[in-house]
Amino acid sequence: MHKLLPAVAALAFAAAAVPVFAAPAHHAAPQGYVVEEKSLAQLEADMAAGRVTSEQLVRAYEARIALIDRSGPSLYSVIAVNPNALADARRLDAERRAGHVRGPLHGLPILIKDNVETADPMPTTAGSLALAANITHRDAPIVARLRAAGAVILGKTNLSEWANIRSSHSVSGWSAVGGLVKNPYALDRNSCGSSSGSGAAAAASLAAAAVGTETDGSVTCPSAVNGIVGIKPTVGLLSRTHIVPISHSQDTAGPMGRNVADVAALLTAMAGSDPADPATAGADAHKTDYLAALNGASLRGKRLGLLHYAAEVTPDADVTFARALTALRAAGAEVIEIKDYRPNREINPAELTVLLTELKVDLNAYLATTNPAQVKTRTLADLIAFDRVTPRELSIFDQDLFEQAEKTKGLDDPDYKKARATSLRIAGPEGIDKLLADNKLDALIAPTTGPAWRSDTVDGDHVLGEGATNLAAIAGYPHLTVPMGYARGLPVGLSFIGPAWSEARLLQLGYAFEQATHARHAPTYPPSIESAPDIAPVLQPIQPLR
Repeated sequence: MHKLLPAVAALAFAAAAVPVFAAPAHHAAPQGYVVEEKSLAQLEADMAAGRVTSEQLVRAYEARIALIDRSGPSLYSVIAVNPNALADARRLDAERRAGHVRGPLHGLPILIKDNVETADPMPTTAGSLALAANITHRDAPIVARLRAAGAVILGKTNLSEWANIRSSHSVSGWSAVGGLVKNPYALDRNSCGSSSGSGAAAAASLAAAAVGTETDGSVTCPSAVNGIVGIKPTVGLLSRTHIVPISHSQDTAGPMGRNVADVAALLTAMAGSDPADPATAGADAHKTDYLAALNGASLRGKRLGLLHYAAEVTPDADVTFARALTALRAAGAEVIEIKDYRPNREINPAELTVLLTELKVDLNAYLATTNPAQVKTRTLADLIAFDRVTPRELSIFDQDLFEQAEKTKGLDDPDYKKARATSLRIAGPEGIDKLLADNKLDALIAPTTGPAWRSDTVDGDHVLGEGATNLAAIAGYPHLTVPMGYARGLPVGLSFIGPAWSEARLLQLGYAFEQATHARHAPTYPPSIESAPDIAPVLQPIQPLR
């Protein structure tokens, strides 16, 4: 979910009693084949040419997980590796040999956030020990669509526990099951919540790409601070069935990858209507081939509205953003500065009321669908009681948001209805819609958020900068983030925000910017920014004390 709202603080190995979901023992990678930084198109081309197989890709990524995620930098971004992945890859290799290729995802290993169910023998935990045995044998529709497109489900990624809705004092990227995700660009920095594991794993090339979920910022923030591309689509473009929920008003899954084309390919496969999710009724009518739509993408003549209220983050990030604006203008875009707009202050408390009310209703409904023999906690009240008697759960921060949510009065509560109407009106008709119409814009732009902050188990999250996530999150509109550069070695992202169902347009804008700048580079896993060779010396005195 990420930083939810300013008022809710900054959103965002196991003990013997805790299940440990480690990589399998077979780590042999194909001789000489390097998966690091390979795009989906490169991987597919190499499989088509016979340079590598899907089975070898699975082995290579599993080896990389063992090398980087479980040892070495120890990112802790992957909770579980799918024991079925190799067999699935072999079947897809056989299909390829028989001349049947399903599309641009055929045979590609993908990681799925661990609040999204898969039919494999892996629990869907949402990071909580209460769901440590929650093996449902159900594919969420978005996972079923990925499989149908030929993707291999490689495993599950760590996350901010319960998608960062448990506490207003949280440490983003921490879960009781998976531990704390580290940022691959500086290991003492945060990977942002709640899709922290998907962001860090994609950045570190632990899979071809990854899937996250967002309620407010949880795809876009971890994508930005981990130096990758992520899109939060229109609420209703992707099914939410069999995904551990927060809010049916704002929840959506979204693809995360190292470039815009990869994200477009995943979105194409995942989009579509689901009879079990009424919000998706219009998805089939609106979805398109987002990858094909990138052909001819250009910034020339596009009008982009700069949201000044979200534009200042940190001095170094501000310099990077200024360079991004220069690049946009050089590529032919017109940047219209919107200096007199700031969202009405009512939006934050209204959003919180909506999220807490829907959390109790939606989470109770989800828990009712799980197996009582495996999941003993059947309600939010049960979860609160479970945490109180499970020391690891409350070892770093509390569950004040859970406790507030338990006191809410349901979807018929007039206060809830008023809050939803208020937040939706401010974010949509009086926010994004009005700004686009009044200024005749193709999209809104701003820095996605500030650079990654240090993970802090004393004071919790302290996100740098206001960020641009909550208007699109509350309105249910699409939001794309693309790497725009670095602030002292830490990635920062550029946001493109548009009206409902404008994913293709935003991806075109992001792709044109990406091709004009090529701003991203691979992480190098330094222990801290302060350990960098250009910074470490100046932190020491010029000469010893006398």
